[in-house]
Amino acid sequence: MPKSRIRKKADYTPPPAKQAASIKLESRGWVAPVMLALFLIGLAWIVVFYVTDGSLPVDALGNANIVVGFGFIAAGFAVSTQWK
Repeated sequence: MPKSRIRKKADYTPPPAKQAASIKLESRGWVAPVMLALFLIGLAWIVVFYVTDGSLPVDALGNANIVVGFGFIAAGFAVSTQWK
């Protein structure tokens, strides 16, 4: 009985390697100082509010001074997203 023909399978050739795109990370020089300044201003605002029993930094705001302080801190976090 004759032997059946065996089909040759093509050898596996892996796809060509993709070259990694060069990502240029340029850090913006203003981001870190502004971020730290906003953090410190917010912290100082809250500390001054508590130390002076609510009479400073802005007496008319009352307890909203805490919101202003946390607003500065939140702005610092928002600026930090620009840091590379």
